[in-house]
Amino acid sequence: MRLDKLLSNMGVGSRKDVKGLIKKKFVTVNNTVIKDSSLYVDPEKDVVKVNNEPVEFQQYVYIMLNKPSEYISATVDNREKTVIDLLPVNYNKFNPFPIGRLDKDTEGLLLLTNDGDLAHQLVSPKKDVGKTYYAKVNGYVTDDDIETFKKGITLDDGYQSKPADLVIMDSASISEVKITITEGKFHQVKRMFEAVGKKVVYLKRLSMGELQLDSNLALGESRELTKDELDYCLSLKK
Repeated sequence: MRLDKLLSNMGVGSRKDVKGLIKKKFVTVNNTVIKDSSLYVDPEKDVVKVNNEPVEFQQYVYIMLNKPSEYISATVDNREKTVIDLLPVNYNKFNPFPIGRLDKDTEGLLLLTNDGDLAHQLVSPKKDVGKTYYAKVNGYVTDDDIETFKKGITLDDGYQSKPADLVIMDSASISEVKITITEGKFHQVKRMFEAVGKKVVYLKRLSMGELQLDSNLALGESRELTKDELDYCLSLKK
């Protein structure tokens, strides 16, 4: 990787800023003062310093966010607030994007990364990664609904969904349930309940596969994945 690209990617400054630092002899590679900003460096082996401070190279970032409602799962929007607006500004240099989507009014677990391969694997139907939601549903959810969801439901556009696991936590005029699906069709959970004559009034994603929403994260808060969480996610790329 070019030295100026590495330093700009790590937030040291723009390419122009980096060239200025090099011109002032503030940049060293393996303790040698560098004069050429286009020098190729190996981030895994070479020691790069600016003003004698080591620059730690990080190619990818993996972030868990407890998404609140009223934010859309996008990177940029001219009218709506996006999930990127919730992240600390130091992540901007990585250009993270959300993996999959949560509806504007849906809360809970959302992953953001700049690792396109991982993003593809987590949302790929071939991987059958279960996504579990907690939902409040207007209407009594019954054992018959459990069996219907288990067989797969025909949505309003004629699409036959894959089987879903429905667990009733409380059946009442406003029922509380958990539902696990392996797909991510537009408004899928809401449309599945509409197909059985009920309406979702609150929805929160709790998990993706083995990855659980951190209960210590308040709405709008985020953190990087732990080593174990990251190892699980990266195992899906194999």
